[in-house]
Amino acid sequence: MDKLFTAFANRISGWAGQPATFVLATGIIIAWAVSGPLFGWSDTWQLVINTGTTIITFLMVFVIQNAQNRDAAAMQAKLDELIRALQGARGDFIGIEHLPDSRISDIRAALEQEAGCDTDLAAVEESVETLLKRR
Repeated sequence: MDKLFTAFANRISGWAGQPATFVLATGIIIAWAVSGPLFGWSDTWQLVINTGTTIITFLMVFVIQNAQNRDAAAMQAKLDELIRALQGARGDFIGIEHLPDSRISDIRAALEQEAGCDTDLAAVEESVETLLKRR
């Protein structure tokens, strides 16, 4: 079941992200709007578009979330491998994505302090601007 859904989600998310899909959806909306006078702007006419868009939105939430979960897990596995492979890297960081948000924030703050990073937002933005001007 998992492989089947993954294949389905990959195909749907790939298809949904294409410009042609956007054009198709826009065309459907335009056709629906233009048909309003034909149906006398009836409640049924409105219900058709409301129901269709609600169903598509509901289903796409699961497809998009599945794709994001897989992407994040793959990225995390790659980062974990880099930590594991680099001599001197701290292996204790492998798996921290499973910690609560507050604990991850604590770790990030401790790393920034250890690295001597300036947590002053204005200073960080100035550093970024300086970096971008080097191009």
